[in-house]
Amino acid sequence: MTQTLEPTTAEAGTTDPQQRIDAWLAAFESALAARDIDQVTGMFATDSFWRDLVSFTWNLKTVEGREQIADMLTTRLADTDPRAFRSAEPATVEDDVASAFIEFETATGRGVGHLRLRPDAASGDDVAWTLLTTLQELKGHEEPSGATRVMGAVHGSDPDRRSWAEKRADEDATLGNTRAPYVLVIGGGQGGIALGARLRQLGVPSIVVDRHDRPGDQWRKRYKSLCLHDPVWYDHLPYLPFPANWPVFAPKDKIGDWLEFYTKVMEVPYWSKTTCLSADYDEQAQQWTVEIERDGEPMTLHPTQLVLATGMSGKANVPSFPGQDEFTGEQHHSSRHPGPDGYAGKKVVVIGANNSAHDICKALVENGIDTTMVQRSSTHIVRSDSLMEIGLGALYSEQAVESGMTTKKADLTFASLPYRIMHEFQIPLYDQIRERDKDFYDRLEAAGFDLDFGDDDSGLFMKYLRRGSGYYIDVGACDLVADGTIKLAHGDVDHLTEHSVVLADGTELDADVVVYATGYGSMNGWAADLMGQDVADRVGKVWGLGSETTKDPGPWEGEQRNMWKPTQQPGLWFHGGNLHQSRHYSLYLALQLKARYEGIPTPVYGLQDVHHLS
Repeated sequence: MTQTLEPTTAEAGTTDPQQRIDAWLAAFESALAARDIDQVTGMFATDSFWRDLVSFTWNLKTVEGREQIADMLTTRLADTDPRAFRSAEPATVEDDVASAFIEFETATGRGVGHLRLRPDAASGDDVAWTLLTTLQELKGHEEPSGATRVMGAVHGSDPDRRSWAEKRADEDATLGNTRAPYVLVIGGGQGGIALGARLRQLGVPSIVVDRHDRPGDQWRKRYKSLCLHDPVWYDHLPYLPFPANWPVFAPKDKIGDWLEFYTKVMEVPYWSKTTCLSADYDEQAQQWTVEIERDGEPMTLHPTQLVLATGMSGKANVPSFPGQDEFTGEQHHSSRHPGPDGYAGKKVVVIGANNSAHDICKALVENGIDTTMVQRSSTHIVRSDSLMEIGLGALYSEQAVESGMTTKKADLTFASLPYRIMHEFQIPLYDQIRERDKDFYDRLEAAGFDLDFGDDDSGLFMKYLRRGSGYYIDVGACDLVADGTIKLAHGDVDHLTEHSVVLADGTELDADVVVYATGYGSMNGWAADLMGQDVADRVGKVWGLGSETTKDPGPWEGEQRNMWKPTQQPGLWFHGGNLHQSRHYSLYLALQLKARYEGIPTPVYGLQDVHHLS
């Protein structure tokens, strides 16, 4: 969510940016080939960042500064054997920072990335400021696509005369029954489905399981007014982008239908009506024993790799308040909220003031229902139009597409900005948004709404990356808060009575219905439920960067904790996030799983330490 990615630097002369990129890459490759780590590290700025997604580290890892870069290369350079560095398209320059998408090869695969050069303040020579390297395919295990796509039809003599449908039926009958899946993906929302599609294309025997009746029910069964708050250009799934006439903000049922269609078209082995009961890891056999119930029938599976794709919004966080058992009305978490139908004439109190709370309150008051929102802590608000134009416009918009920005290039550009300094580029954008929408924010504050822009004023996406909560993308509810249509109360809940919610300051809110829009627990909680607390503690906190901001305790990790990469529990992986992250990071997770399936050595550099248990 950045509009510009290059800050102003000292004058570097008038050298053509392509010449600068080509010269640096040639010298970089020569130093790597000579295994001259001192020379390589000298080509980086003292405050540089090298972010690697699998290609060098078999991990998702950012190394910061020359010392960390040297340590990574000392461990990984010989095995990686990188070569053939080249720019993938013409370089660009902004404020003397030369930038280019790059391509390269390693001993095991082919990769792409992004490079930014800036002039060294002392010598004037170009040094790398940021380098992104990502693995895109494994040599000898490329996905069949384009010129290498499968034939489909049987031409000529073939001893296997089964039709496509017969082959699919036979596969469905054996996988999980007489043939164990190598990967079991628990959770069949957008994350699990995207990963299932990647693994399918890579030929890794896998099953995606989900408790719902149909793919997409995770969306269909939410409150009826739910729509995506991110625009369509940000939300494509792998291989199959949304059509050009798809709505900018897709309604939940349309997303549900797309996920079901996608699962079928991409031939994702998907078991619906399936509940996972427990999972135990056999250290000696290096495989899992997973007890499931499929459509009422008990089964046991023995995958080698287990992926929890239960999502950031999977495990409802239902608070416990005194008096809940005395309350005579209806209580439910926002994940179970049916919408406004059936609540006419009732008083509804919604506990929370983030995305779901605003959406639910808006739908209720628009149906004439008396609704009070209880704000327990400050909330970051950004108007959807402002976010699209200022925050996303350069990478994910119709204008970006028309200017030649593809989804892949946008993802790589965004991934190329290290988390350590990302907030520095977000702050000016949100300063601009605050100025643009000053009247909007003034009206909200005049109504008593408690606003924030994050601990360091860096706004929405940093809040999402750090804690996954505490914000609302406004699509209309805020005007209803500002004018009092949605009533606003403040403070922690002290207790419930038979007919009310009582706040810590004694304020009593009459209620027939209480909705707990109180967010979701850590994905680590799913591990505890399925595998036991000891496994969950071995993994530690899932999500967050270690920024030492609210709800993101340090130490600094530099990547999303335990997401899409190896964990301290062998054979256990976590996959989730929004549609953008499900699309982009599913590739790197799938390649790590494919390499292990094929027996390719995957020595992990920088396996994350455990600092927090939940």
